[in-house]
Parts: sequence; C-alpha cells; structure tokens
Amino acid sequence: MKILVPVKRVIDAYVSIRVKSDGSGVDTDNVKMSLNPFCEIALEEAIRLREAGSASEVVLVSVGSAEIDTVIRSGLAMGADRAIRIDADNDVEPLAIAKILKHVVETEEAGLVIAGKQSIDGDNNQTGQMLAALLGWPQATFASNVELDGDSAKVTREIDGGLETISLSLPAVVTTDLRLNEPRYPTLPNIMKAKKKPLDVLALADTGVDASKRQTILSVSPPEERSAGIIVGSVEELVDKLRNEAKVI
Repeated sequence: MKILVPVKRVIDAYVSIRVKSDGSGVDTDNVKMSLNPFCEIALEEAIRLREAGSASEVVLVSVGSAEIDTVIRSGLAMGADRAIRIDADNDVEPLAIAKILKHVVETEEAGLVIAGKQSIDGDNNQTGQMLAALLGWPQATFASNVELDGDSAKVTREIDGGLETISLSLPAVVTTDLRLNEPRYPTLPNIMKAKKKPLDVLALADTGVDASKRQTILSVSPPEERSAGIIVGSVEELVDKLRNEAKVI
C-alpha cells in the first residue's frame, strides 16, 4: 500500500511572529521556515507504518513554489521515499489544495492519506476533511493512535470528552494530533541520501484545478498585550478581587 503525506512549509514554530507595518499580513522576510509540526507527525506515522510492513511506499506531496523544496528535502531526510511538488503560489487556499491532492491521490493510486490536522500559520483545519469528502473516503481526524489491519484501520481520536476509537475501511484519510508520536531527527547519512531522492514537479495546470482565490485578507493585527499581573497577600484578598473586580465568582 502506498501512503500519501501532504506537507506544508510554515514559519518555524519557535520564531516570534511579526505583523507587517501596513497590516497586510505576516512578515516572512529573513524568517526561518520549517516543515509544519503536524505534517512532521503525519510523516513520522507513515514511516513507522512502512517500517512495520503495513505500507510499501511513503510519498510526500506539497503545493508551492521552488522555495519549499528545502522543506520537502527535510521530509525526504526523515525517511519518505520520494516527493511530488505542484508548482503554484505558496498561499493556495485549502479547498484548492484539497482538489489538487485529490488529483495526486487518484494518479498515484494511494491507499491511505495521512495529513497533519492543521498548519500552524492558517490554523484552518480544513484540507483533510475536504479531501475525504472529494474522494468519498472515510476519515478519522485528530488521531492519537493508528493501527492498520488488512483493509481496515483502527484510529483513536482526541475529542472534547476524552478519547474515541473508531474503525474505518481503507482507503481513507487520517489527520494527526500532537500525541500520535514524536517525530525523528534526520541523521546526516539520511540528509545526504535525501539529495538524491526523486522530487517530481508538476504544473498546476496539469491537475485541472482552478486555484483562484476566493478569500481576501482585510487586515492582520497582533494580539493585544496583556497587562501585568499583581501579587495578592492572602487568599481572602484573592477571593475579594475575583468577586468584586474580575466578577468571575
């Protein structure tokens, strides 16, 4: 079985975000970019399934310009077998990405798609669900455990009330949560090998998808700064402030 793993290039999770002075978006000039953390988790899970003998190949796929090739190579260094990049703008919207992925899934005849539940830049949490709907495949979102058994999968999901375990038939779409695994660090030999692994580039037009924008960002602004806290001298003073000033009790 072939596993397809969509990945995205985002601002590194440990970088302080700066909003552009004109409020048109986030400043990415001279900012460190990395593989989206949830995508790393999805890739790690796919590699583990291949190592366990449940899959024969792990294929990365990403949508964007040549700028993202470095991040794709990072995924190949983790252990993916090959990669596909759809040449397009770096800010393609989730619905268009889902349609592009549908084309790749059908072309590659993948039996499972494992994706991060969301990217840490847009936080949309939409692409996996849209892809499953377009394919007509079952889906399991927010996965914290994945077990494959023949033509079915058992997935434990993170939900508001705790955990939920479901069974679904393959092919399917699974989106990953933080507790699923701990992604590995690429070793130096694997980083060198990644430079020679196949990275195919396809034109957006070849997918037949219209990636025209349907949304317009009106403005972006940083969150308001929090005011400094205070230290109270006793439990009684704390209760008084919670009751009479904050009015939360």
